[in-house]
Amino acid sequence: MELFSNLALGFSTASSIENLFFCLIGVLLGTLIGVLPGIGATATIAMLLPITFQLEPVSSLIMLAGIYYGAQYGGSTTAILINMPGESSSAVTAIDGYQMARKGKAGAALAIAALGSFFAGTVSTFLVAIFAPPLTEIALQFGAAEYFSLMVVGLVSSIALAHGSIIKALAMVALGLLLGLVGTDIYTGTPRFTLGIREYADGLNFVAVAVGVFGIAEILRNLESEKTRSVLMSKVSGLLPSREDFRAMIAPVLRGTVIGSVLGILPGGGAILAAFASYTVEKKVAKNPQEFGHGAVAGVAGPESANNAGAQTSFIPLLTLGIPANPVMALMIGAMIIQGIVPGPNVAAEQPALFWGIIASMWIGNLMLVVLNLPLIGLWVKLLTIPYYVLFPIIMAFCSIGVYSVNSNVYDLYSVAFFGLIGYVLAKLRCEPAPLLLGFVLGPLLEENLRRAMILSRGDPTTFVTRPISAALLFIAALVLVIVFLPSVKAKREAVFQEED
Repeated sequence: MELFSNLALGFSTASSIENLFFCLIGVLLGTLIGVLPGIGATATIAMLLPITFQLEPVSSLIMLAGIYYGAQYGGSTTAILINMPGESSSAVTAIDGYQMARKGKAGAALAIAALGSFFAGTVSTFLVAIFAPPLTEIALQFGAAEYFSLMVVGLVSSIALAHGSIIKALAMVALGLLLGLVGTDIYTGTPRFTLGIREYADGLNFVAVAVGVFGIAEILRNLESEKTRSVLMSKVSGLLPSREDFRAMIAPVLRGTVIGSVLGILPGGGAILAAFASYTVEKKVAKNPQEFGHGAVAGVAGPESANNAGAQTSFIPLLTLGIPANPVMALMIGAMIIQGIVPGPNVAAEQPALFWGIIASMWIGNLMLVVLNLPLIGLWVKLLTIPYYVLFPIIMAFCSIGVYSVNSNVYDLYSVAFFGLIGYVLAKLRCEPAPLLLGFVLGPLLEENLRRAMILSRGDPTTFVTRPISAALLFIAALVLVIVFLPSVKAKREAVFQEED
């Protein structure tokens, strides 16, 4: 009964006129940036963080959440129509979705993607509602040592699930942790790594770093490698799948929902890993695996369900533990901090309307996406004709204005430019920036809990292994590191990375 009363509170919060409006804005923006290849949810949310400072906390977080899962919908549109995924998680959809479009079944492919995503989003929303409260109760029992060990697991998992070289992912985490040290020592009040610049006494601006590494760097990278986009058709018809298509999509949607719901919780995994895992499973269980790559319905239904489920269940560690499962969740933590909210298990107890309002808004947002997206296919197709050299300067201008408006600090603009160049260089070096952002967000929390645990134990470092939960978490982290450094696992990671390229 408590679950239903909490959901009632959530729906009453999410269904207010203001929150419905921002949910609509979020899912529309998410679809838009998902449709336009090369921008992405991470970059967009990073750019919009300054705007959320002026909004109510619930409204701002509902809008940002809508952008995230809305982008999963939008990414499938370009994947199917022009064989160019708007989102990384839609890369698998392009394999069979584009082939369906070439056979004259573009409408059916888009409908299969939308319906599968809606079902997966609905199921995963209820999973968040069911599992978030008990996990929050468990998290309230954690002390400083347990939180430190949990964050170590999160960082190690982000290394394990990052693409490409393990050493590069490890280096990105280390760089993020070092950037998180800039500012004033939390216990002694001594400035450190500020280069004598007073504006950096409170640390590097999270918004500036995020916009630079993900927003500006992504724009520079896409301008360098802009491709000619030719839309397969100007008008999409036949938006209702056939009875045969419905039968073929049921089992893949169910499997994709399960896979995405599980993998979405893992740090560093989320929608991308879920989509690739779902496609692999569908190909293995298919009676005719040779159909894959030639317009198989399961190749669209499974991955699209998985990436949407993964996007939504990644909110579980965010809402219960204050731990980001992916870069977007790290940005959500930044948005909460900007609003004066301390991420973690206390959010559910101290701000239940916000906690349950976000959960309820996910179902409302998914319903909006199904109702709005299919009728607006024509509009999204027209937007695909906008050239990057027109779109991106406008985005960069709004980024700069938004970042400056947060603190009215010109050094934040210097930071955006600097980290934009850093992000571009990292991309050229094939270093994934996601572990860097996770390290930057978790670094101060990691340090705080490490030092607090040492103070409480009077300088005894064995406190991390004598406390059962902390020891178990550290063992998991060590086990994950051992596994990813196994030669066979390393070789497979590199092979998958080359295939994705």
